[in-house]
Amino acid sequence: MGGRLAMEMFPKKIAAAVFVAAYMPGPDFPFSHITQQSNQGSDFLKDNKYKYDNGTDKPPTAVYFGSNFLSSKMYQYSRAEDMILASLLMRHTPMFHDPEVLKEVELTKEKYGSIPRVYIMCSQDLSMKADVQRWMIDKNPPQYV
Repeated sequence: MGGRLAMEMFPKKIAAAVFVAAYMPGPDFPFSHITQQSNQGSDFLKDNKYKYDNGTDKPPTAVYFGSNFLSSKMYQYSRAEDMILASLLMRHTPMFHDPEVLKEVELTKEKYGSIPRVYIMCSQDLSMKADVQRWMIDKNPPQYV
């Protein structure tokens, strides 16, 4: 979330934004569209744990990635000791479903949209599959892929 916020806040100080197998929203392409597409038919939720700071009847506010998810999707090429260290250092990661949070980082064409975007696809990234990366590039084309 930080890179997109920096792009919106400091567009004249950023020559280009590089997205490496990452979510790449835009002024007309909200973050929520990407998360919905990314999670379709996925075992993403397998052993992850969620926090519901606004109540269980509302969307989760944070996710804690489980060890099965980490070992099969994030650290699948890493040594066992690196995976163990990662799981020990794991903390809840904020999820950005809250309309108030999303409103604070609304992306505009005048600021965010004025910065050239480069997207680097990673075919072996299992946390964001190549077909989702291609879909996102098609719906929100960067200047370079």
